[in-house]
Amino acid sequence: MSTFLFPLFTNLAGRAVVVVGGGEVAWRKVQLLAKSQAAITVVAPELNASLQQWTEQGKIHWHARPYAPRDLDNVWLVIAASDDATLNAVVSQDAEQRHIFANVVDDAELSSCQVPAIVDRAPITVAISSAGAAPMVARRIRARIESSLDHSLGALTQLLQRYRQAIKQAFPQLKARRNFYDWIMDGPVANAIQAQQATLAATLLESALVSPPTTTMGEVLLVGAGSGDPGLLTQHALRALNQADVILYDRLVDPAILELARRDALQISVGKQVGEDHHATQHRIHQLMVEHAQQGHTVVRLKGGDAFIFGRGGEELEVLRAHQIPYKVIPGITAALACAAYSGIPLTHRDYAQSVQLITAHRKDDSPIENWNALSDPTQTVVVYMGLQQILHFITRLQEAGRTADTPCALIENGSRPEQRTLLSRIDSLAHYAKQHHFASPSLLIIGSVCSLAPTLHWYGEQINMLEDTTDTAPLNSALALLS
Repeated sequence: MSTFLFPLFTNLAGRAVVVVGGGEVAWRKVQLLAKSQAAITVVAPELNASLQQWTEQGKIHWHARPYAPRDLDNVWLVIAASDDATLNAVVSQDAEQRHIFANVVDDAELSSCQVPAIVDRAPITVAISSAGAAPMVARRIRARIESSLDHSLGALTQLLQRYRQAIKQAFPQLKARRNFYDWIMDGPVANAIQAQQATLAATLLESALVSPPTTTMGEVLLVGAGSGDPGLLTQHALRALNQADVILYDRLVDPAILELARRDALQISVGKQVGEDHHATQHRIHQLMVEHAQQGHTVVRLKGGDAFIFGRGGEELEVLRAHQIPYKVIPGITAALACAAYSGIPLTHRDYAQSVQLITAHRKDDSPIENWNALSDPTQTVVVYMGLQQILHFITRLQEAGRTADTPCALIENGSRPEQRTLLSRIDSLAHYAKQHHFASPSLLIIGSVCSLAPTLHWYGEQINMLEDTTDTAPLNSALALLS
């Protein structure tokens, strides 16, 4: 039967702590102890480079000799972190005799106290312990908690500490005070802290103390879902999905990403389909964001890729600003970055490309691309966000504008998803091979010399390499023929 450990947070500021050992394990413990402002003494004949540097800087004291029992005189805590199991046992026994708490690294039986896995959001600290039974389990739990707690939590806690008495005076009744704290944690004060606007947060809090909020406006989180692989979501995006009351998601958001959302969130598909009136669809999205936020809901506007790269994110923020609805923007990994990386194509490379241009044909007024010469620079990588049919028209025009027929290019279908396929080809034969191998949307096109690296650097999904194929494809080369 495992021992129940009494959870205890100790104030070690200015108090003597001894660490026995001078290697990497001791260094990790010293770094952790330093956060508590303990007076640290290291006992070891030799130190690693990091401990030596801290000694020279006066951050720790060093007894350059073997451990002796007198090292525990007037000590509050000792950590045995040497690579000598016999020495660690001696330190543990000496500490037991003197009624000093001791932690022996990786030896729960010899330890009278444990160092837990820690989530640090100072002054908030979350500690997880398995009583030494399975430290890896504690670390896994720590990782999950880390992803759920925003780093701004510490700054918000410090703000509340400053106003604690004022809040207590303004809200003497416990229920009203709790409701006010909920408003702070879930509303504009916390949003301002997350946006690194501490002065605004304090102003909002002070105003609410004088005139308490009667209604709660919701907020919209504009979240980039990345290119498809759920593993590419940011921690901020995961937290947003778990905070959401309503999720408005695009057509290209992978279902596996929606599986990570809060189970009781209302999920509404607002994806645009080919042939639809996209203006009407976008207007509906605007209406849904505003209506749900005005009802006090946390709305996640979930977009494939990144909302600010051909995602109409700017237009949606303009609508929210006009209706005075709070919002935050959580970037996502745009398709150009993800598709290139998963296909082994560096978008820039000192030997091949010194710049990148991202383009799309989806323009608000359907106006055509005018400056084709800007896309013909052989030292520039061009990434094309379009439907497959538009891509094939595009490469025809690009060749007419001066891109040489032997320019390497890559057509990437379902980038970063399990079914990803990458077609490598010269630009003059891409249309032929895309038809031959039945490529479909969603696809993304990369044009430039960097694509020639893909056969060597490719690591994910299926690759169809036609760069070296010398078959005469001229009769089938036309993109218009492909679309007929």
